[in-house]
Amino acid sequence: MHIPRSILLIISGSIAAYKSLELIRLLKERGVVVNAILTRGGAQFITPLAVSSLTGTKTYHDLFSLTDEVEMGHIELSRSAEHILVAPASADILAKMAHGLADDLATTALLATDAPVTVVPAMNHRMWSHPATKRNVAALRADGIRFIDPVEGAMACGEFGIGRMAEPAAILAALAATSPSPVGVLRGKRAIVTSGPTYEPVDPVRYLGNHASGKQGHAIAAALAAAGAEVALISGPVALPDPAGVTTRHVTTAAEMHAAVMNSLPADIFVGAAAVSDWRMTHISPHKIKKHGNHSKLTLDLIPTEDILAAIGSHKQRPALVVGFAAETDSLADHAKTKRKTKQCDMMLANDVAGGSVFGAEENTILFLSSAGEAHWPKMSKHAIAEKLVGEIAAYFNTTQAKKNRA
Repeated sequence: MHIPRSILLIISGSIAAYKSLELIRLLKERGVVVNAILTRGGAQFITPLAVSSLTGTKTYHDLFSLTDEVEMGHIELSRSAEHILVAPASADILAKMAHGLADDLATTALLATDAPVTVVPAMNHRMWSHPATKRNVAALRADGIRFIDPVEGAMACGEFGIGRMAEPAAILAALAATSPSPVGVLRGKRAIVTSGPTYEPVDPVRYLGNHASGKQGHAIAAALAAAGAEVALISGPVALPDPAGVTTRHVTTAAEMHAAVMNSLPADIFVGAAAVSDWRMTHISPHKIKKHGNHSKLTLDLIPTEDILAAIGSHKQRPALVVGFAAETDSLADHAKTKRKTKQCDMMLANDVAGGSVFGAEENTILFLSSAGEAHWPKMSKHAIAEKLVGEIAAYFNTTQAKKNRA
């Protein structure tokens, strides 16, 4: 999407609040009208005067200011902007947003708006990874709130990790380049998403598996739900909370995932984001396999697991849109094109996993293949990739419907 012509910027309590001043400057250079709300916490780091000097407008902060309510009531303030941007977004304001609290001007404005909302989190890395924050973020994503995720780096407290607020230029680029589908654009569609790894038992204590975390598949499920789709998520073993607004079924093996997918048909959309094990044991040992001496060898007799993507692509109840993933360590484009053709996929997202750097990471780089050709998506967060994919899915159905109407 294009950068909105008017933005309500909410600056919450974080040391990163100083970055909002540069962000305002960049927005104003592009002709954006910026009104700002400075929370009580935000005012501990920057002043209303500094903000107003850059916005050229009054900086609002008090919910119960009679003067402010006469000049521009909090309802009008929240609805006069094309877009609301919370930058930085502290853990506190994310929690309040997720639970619908409205105890100050910022949270009241957020609850009263029907405009798109984007948040740019900034906090200590342990706060960002805390289960409570993860639950709040998942709920907000399911509600259609857009995120420009924090990045890895040094913290003001001296620690290092993921939690630093994205730089102002990156925020501007994300606002301009990211085109997530509006809430409801996939209403009436039913989607099946697979996520995470599968584990194939060798004996009672060992299994064959991979390093997939499920972050990408879960993000896609949440983004589809936010766009209005009814989503069935089939998840292998992951350490992630179930996305809000999504029906999740937990499985372990490829056979269980295959059965769960088939039982979830019919559907309009299938996204195979899971890293399904390619092999399983011909016979699972009922007892732990013992090592006999330091030089003993073990040979495993393996057979292929169920090919879920191929089964969906050729199924008599094939979804109207089938999206596959290709994790490759070499010849990325060639392997992805071959897989898209042989598995009968409409779209294919390919990524280079050489060295295992993608598994469990917050970001990824995608080669996107479709009937229109190929496109290289720049490195972005997995949630941004999910939103971008949902945009492609929405465009696919819009084009398909347009063709039907012309016919």
